[in-house]
Amino acid sequence: MSTPQKNALEILNNARAQAQEQDFPYAGSVTPAQAWQLFNSGEATLVDIRSNEELHFVGRVPGSAHIAWATGTSLTRNPRFAREVANKFDKSDNLLLLCRSGKRSALAAEALTHAGFINVFNVLEGFEGEINEHKQRGFTGGWQFHQLPWEQD
Repeated sequence: MSTPQKNALEILNNARAQAQEQDFPYAGSVTPAQAWQLFNSGEATLVDIRSNEELHFVGRVPGSAHIAWATGTSLTRNPRFAREVANKFDKSDNLLLLCRSGKRSALAAEALTHAGFINVFNVLEGFEGEINEHKQRGFTGGWQFHQLPWEQD
């Protein structure tokens, strides 16, 4: 029988191995379901890097941390991002970065790795997933699509 901690370690080790194989510039990537398992078990912290507007109008994961990678509707890059993360977390903490589709969080994971963080993981598909043929999100993947816990103001 496996324990939640053993399962979490297995998820993280598999993500690291895949990242090394694919030469990722950060620790690895996890699916939304894996991210929820890691976050819910307390083995990792979920850090939502979307803008305040995205959290307010689209929704957020209860209990997740928030540090914006970019701000405002124009998504201006936050020059203090790595410093703000370093003020809240140790560089060895398991951090799961969540954005809208998994693209900004990959960039943020790379930036944090360059800043000395060693356990930063991208949450694939993000909160809303990719845009479909009708130019809509939420139908082809993402945290919401997989019906994981979230709330909205």
